[in-house]
Amino acid sequence: MTGDDPRVPFAAAAAGFTELVAQAGPADWDRPGLGEWDVRALTGHASRALSVVETYLGQPDGNGPVIGSAIDYFLIGVSLQTDPAARRKTDAGIAERGRAAGAALGDDPAAAVADLATRVLALVRQQPGDAMVTLSSGARMRLDDYLPTRTFELAVHGLDLARALGVEMPAAARPAIAASCELAGQIAGQLPQAADVLLWLTGRPGAPGTLSIL
Repeated sequence: MTGDDPRVPFAAAAAGFTELVAQAGPADWDRPGLGEWDVRALTGHASRALSVVETYLGQPDGNGPVIGSAIDYFLIGVSLQTDPAARRKTDAGIAERGRAAGAALGDDPAAAVADLATRVLALVRQQPGDAMVTLSSGARMRLDDYLPTRTFELAVHGLDLARALGVEMPAAARPAIAASCELAGQIAGQLPQAADVLLWLTGRPGAPGTLSIL
């Protein structure tokens, strides 16, 4: 079990991701990463799971709607992607931000990520759980509700990065992976394909070969 403090799996996710990035050599950054991203862009995209915490905590507290949980955060994202044209536009924006974030890591991405992780973890430790995070959409979340979404991003894209580099996921990330599995199950339980997810997880014959909760 990961316990009730979302800072624990978040710190584990940051530690695992930092350790992974440190394993990338000079020749790795241009290797295929995920989709149209190379390893540098994938690393840049994943690092935004850290940097946005810093950015959003620094935003003035507005009067936007409050998202009450990490589950609702992801379900809102799913509901906004029903239009294929809107999905393509969103995906293009995400891809470009990933490339820009990768470029911003500079000549020593491992050092940049380590510095970012140290800074963000220190900031999070200083904040109360009910500190409000203001998202780019204007919506707001309690920090304790928002951190699991960042743990999820770091865990999933950490796994992507480990596969791209051909290395094992660091043991430090295990609490983050466990927490992300729990969150994924909770999200899946609210989706129309919940029964298919359960069949797939329990290895039942005829279960769909590929499923996604996002």
